[in-house]
Amino acid sequence: EAEGTAMATQKGELSVKATKLRLLTKAYRPLPTKTSFKDVEQRYRMRYVDLVANPEVASVFRARSALVTALREFFDTRGFLEVETPTMHTVIGGAAAKPFHTHHNALDMNLFMRIAPELFLKRLVVGGFERVYELARCYRNEGLSTRHNPEFTMLEYYQAFATYETLMDQTESMLRFVDERVGRALPEAHAAWAKARTFTFDTFARVPMKEAVAKALAKAGLPDDVPSRVAAEDAPIKEWAKAAKASKREIDWANFRSGAKKCDSAGELLFCAYEYLAEPFLVQDYRTPMGDKSVPVFVMDYPFEVSPLARKKDSDPSLVDRFELFVDGRELCNAFSELNDPA
Repeated sequence: EAEGTAMATQKGELSVKATKLRLLTKAYRPLPTKTSFKDVEQRYRMRYVDLVANPEVASVFRARSALVTALREFFDTRGFLEVETPTMHTVIGGAAAKPFHTHHNALDMNLFMRIAPELFLKRLVVGGFERVYELARCYRNEGLSTRHNPEFTMLEYYQAFATYETLMDQTESMLRFVDERVGRALPEAHAAWAKARTFTFDTFARVPMKEAVAKALAKAGLPDDVPSRVAAEDAPIKEWAKAAKASKREIDWANFRSGAKKCDSAGELLFCAYEYLAEPFLVQDYRTPMGDKSVPVFVMDYPFEVSPLARKKDSDPSLVDRFELFVDGRELCNAFSELNDPA
């Protein structure tokens, strides 16, 4: 608290000529400096201190707010209805994840915190709302890292009569729209982020999973029969490791072999091969013509064995109309044409 008389400084700024100072509150620990508060875990655990020590972090919070506003604008103008669905479920579903358990005292009922809003959103579509979306708080009792939180917000939306091709087009438009709106809301911060980006939203790649695996094998200098031979344990892994290392690919052969041996079908084996041979190298394999930035990749046409809720492809029933989008190696979304076979 400062007490005194009003005055103007030599520069003409309104100020106070203080005659008395009083400390209103004391800090039991001194505030960290920019150089002393760099530990990532501490910064994530103590965001309030992070904001004080690293003021530029505040722009990330503001960007998130602008991003959510832009998402609402994007869907609202396309005739979607924003809804809220229950976060406590009697049956866990909508994804494959470990839930948190809770108890409803009044009903004496054990419940699950939702891992996804999918099942209730689908009921709304059944009830006649042909376009719905939810910015849903979800809970998964699993790993914890700077990329995974036990509670998180996800966007989930449903559009009747749309196919997964429709959703890929819409996802491209959505990301460009949100990026533009964030740039409008925070021009200086966005300009710095855009300049530092190692990826682009100018173009997107659409790659069937089989093609992604084949390209990854070719890039690593490995033969096409690697997945089947690993699963059958007829695997000269030492020679393959040398070939892959020559192409600067550190393939996790031990876990690949362990996963492949557990596969009960060609579809499961394809997915396993993709996870170990292709997905870790999407950033390397899909780049702009100049090679300076990575291209977002829609990995399409998953095996039906690993996609139980998706619609089988008319042209190949062993696959489904599903995609996942990876931007700079990070999965952003999963989508598919809905299963509509009543049996």
